Amino acid sequence: MKVDLTGPLYSSLENATKEYKQAKAEGNAEKAKKKALECAKITKVLAEKVPSQKNAYLEKAEKWERMAGNVENSIRAQREGSSRSGKTGGRAESGSGNRTGGGRGGNGSGNGSSGGAEVEGEDELLAQAEALIEKSSVRWDDIGGLEEVKRLMKETIAIAGLQKPSSVKPWKGIMLFGPPGTGKTLLAAAAAGSLDADFFNVKADNVLSKYFGESSKLVSALYKAARNHAPSIVFIDEFDSISLSREGESSESSRRLLSTLLAELDGLQDKKSNRLMLTLAATNTPWDLDAAVLSRFPRRIMVPLPDKSACKEIIKIHIKDLDSSKLDLDKLASTCVEKFYAGRDLQNLCQQAMWNMIREENKDLDKLAELPYKELEKRKLNVTSLKFDYFEMAFEKIRSPLTKAQLAKYEKWNEEFGG
Repeated sequence: MKVDLTGPLYSSLENATKEYKQAKAEGNAEKAKKKALECAKITKVLAEKVPSQKNAYLEKAEKWERMAGNVENSIRAQREGSSRSGKTGGRAESGSGNRTGGGRGGNGSGNGSSGGAEVEGEDELLAQAEALIEKSSVRWDDIGGLEEVKRLMKETIAIAGLQKPSSVKPWKGIMLFGPPGTGKTLLAAAAAGSLDADFFNVKADNVLSKYFGESSKLVSALYKAARNHAPSIVFIDEFDSISLSREGESSESSRRLLSTLLAELDGLQDKKSNRLMLTLAATNTPWDLDAAVLSRFPRRIMVPLPDKSACKEIIKIHIKDLDSSKLDLDKLASTCVEKFYAGRDLQNLCQQAMWNMIREENKDLDKLAELPYKELEKRKLNVTSLKFDYFEMAFEKIRSPLTKAQLAKYEKWNEEFGG
């Protein structure tokens, strides 16, 4: 089995970059040089692991090697800049932080600290973005139900990859909306897994930064990394957290983040590329999204609660290696529909039912925890056929937070804006 090592390499690069910056800030030239060379080494390995980006990574490796050789000058210039700032009452002289000696400041030195700082910042942001890459093993068949949703997504993806007339423009963004726990993340993972595309799994806190202007830079780095790794899918979960309506009050940094996001979604940097780069966004509150954001997602697909047939398929997936011959799956699925269960609720229900069976069949299970782990490995868990009784007890603990009124709100929004 082929093992994908790029994820750990991206994480190592991000950590080494942070340690380099910290050492440089502390004036520790020896450690900063060591970390810069470590970054160069990692990027060279990435050049071999990601052939499509080999030249780009080799170029980064060369930059890190130059920075390692120039680290003492860079730290000296950093100290001189701080000294000048103190002597002028907190106002640093223009270009003073860029000087490496008695010559001209600013851009006069190709290996000056300013150029190095730009490389560091860019590489650190790219490393953060690339650390989000996953290789998804999920396939469409792993998802129970949601046949219409899967069909719409597959159509969009297929058109993006096929040879086609220039007037046929594929959607570059798909908005998945619906109640929590309905499988939006799983759908995105299946899209990436089936295409063997790099999967950027982005949570809101991955791009929201407390530092002014940093969030917009992170978004730009994210899409730069996605273009570098195309075919790729950028999945942004909790999308409403970073793209709320601008009608309310928002900070300047939030507006800048949203403007950057809109530019990237508009494809300003990728209009002439034929390589697949698709943005999938998921939200539980589509009515809170900015109108300009919605216009970048003309394909808006509601991911509903599973119907009876889908509930039955999802339950089968979660209990596939246990004997379910004594279960009335139709009755079980009907009860799940009545209780407004989402896919996540169904998973929790099956887990709880299995635990009810396990406790009944393994009375002294807690006492086994006193044994050494090697001894535990020699023993086998007692299991038996699943019965409806186990699920009845589970129904008492697994409750959906959804109401008819909330579901009606999703339906209404879908009628007005879905498509």
